[in-house]
Amino acid sequence: MLEDKIVIVSGIGPGMGRDISLACARDGADIVLAARTQANLEAVAAEVQELGRRTLCVSTNVTDADQCRNLVERTLEEFGRVDVLVNNAATGGHEVALAEATERQIQHAIRINLGGTMNMTQAVIPAMREGGGGSIVITGTLAMRRIQPGRGTYAASKAALMTAAQTLALELGQDNIRVNTVVPSYIMGGALRYWFQQLAEERGVDYQTIHDERAAESALNRIATSAEIAEAVVFFASDRSRAITGQSLDVNCGSFFV
Repeated sequence: MLEDKIVIVSGIGPGMGRDISLACARDGADIVLAARTQANLEAVAAEVQELGRRTLCVSTNVTDADQCRNLVERTLEEFGRVDVLVNNAATGGHEVALAEATERQIQHAIRINLGGTMNMTQAVIPAMREGGGGSIVITGTLAMRRIQPGRGTYAASKAALMTAAQTLALELGQDNIRVNTVVPSYIMGGALRYWFQQLAEERGVDYQTIHDERAAESALNRIATSAEIAEAVVFFASDRSRAITGQSLDVNCGSFFV
């Protein structure tokens, strides 16, 4: 689905960033890996290379517009074009009641989730225009649909990002640049297991009890993995979705219906 496409993925780490990169590589793409932590970049690059695809690692802080532009310049020098941008870099924000959140706590989530994504997106637009089009995929969250106390800074920043994605889709459509959002719920991985264990200790129950309660909230009675969510990213990145823009796809095992 992505044969010989050049894909930039931000937010490279052991979870979504890694699995998105590997899923795109398995479908034939060469991967440009962007994150602040060099060790994460190198570890995922090695796995991508094992799949027979080329990689480029560029240490990037998405809140720095100059670093984002440098990332794209390095990509063009190495590969000559940019076909896909996956905006995966994000922060979960502060666990605080929104009514009591400080300006700094609110701005932290907005600066990374909205501002960082816009920096990356604005950096690739000229190259995509010159190349005749492209696909921009953004990682959203169910937290912006199912409101929870204490998650307001995160949810608000991601909801703003959804509106930005739809606006970009309208503005960039004439350039054949598509913008879509993948919306996960819980993602089965190390961070979620840690949180489940904390909840279990607070309630005096075992880990499996918490896991099963959360899984039972979904129609499929399970929690999606980052590898499964990555497959939706591949779809939006590919020409299979060439008539789709400004849309969101919820990948949550049926825990919420739009």
